[in-house]
Amino acid sequence: MAAAAAEGAVAPVAAAMRSVLSRAGRVAERSGRAAEAVRVVAIGKTKPVSLLRQLYDSGHRCFGENYVQEFVTKAPQLPEDIRWHFVGHLQSNKVKSLVAAVPNLDMVEGVGNEKIANHLDRAVVSLGREPLKVMVQVNTSGEESKSGIDPSRCVELAKHVKLACPNLIFSGLMTIGMKDYSSTPENFKTLVKCKLEVCKALGMPTEQFELSMGMSGDFEQAIELGSTSVRVGSTIFGPREYPNQKQNQ
Repeated sequence: MAAAAAEGAVAPVAAAMRSVLSRAGRVAERSGRAAEAVRVVAIGKTKPVSLLRQLYDSGHRCFGENYVQEFVTKAPQLPEDIRWHFVGHLQSNKVKSLVAAVPNLDMVEGVGNEKIANHLDRAVVSLGREPLKVMVQVNTSGEESKSGIDPSRCVELAKHVKLACPNLIFSGLMTIGMKDYSSTPENFKTLVKCKLEVCKALGMPTEQFELSMGMSGDFEQAIELGSTSVRVGSTIFGPREYPNQKQNQ
């Protein structure tokens, strides 16, 4: 019965992604960029492999997950040409298991301190894989519960990743705003300011610098302010389903 329900969801999932891509593309073009300049990472947190496979079958290839245990279980069940992103806080004791279990891990969006950067750098070389793209996570909302480096120290951490971690490719900055979106657009503007500071300090061209900001509720505004990568989950897959919890998001 569950399989039948999932089978019937293929059209809505594909249609939802087409709508997100269309909306993102229109905003990018209004902002003077090509529609293809903005990446949409489909976040499959709590969703079954069957639903992700339906989106894959519609042509999408960029997916993301937030929890290592869920990630390392799901990724091997899906095609190897998926470009996976790990998004959010990564514990140092889970770094090697993540990198080992997901050989097609394309990017880690969530390096919030030097310790995680060093663990990732060592894991990549010990497993003999190609250098791994990473983004530094910046805590733009100032919440103590949020991971990420303080904006005042983002240049310092970006320098460490770029200059002291030869097996990592520093690609840019990411942020996770407040859950109720009350920090939008201030947190986005803070990340843009950090981008300019890092580019100046490292001599990086701004057009080669990525900004990952924006989720289901605010990705269009994020693109307007310069985001090159948005992370969209519930708008594509529907409300998240947390086992043993009543969740109305």
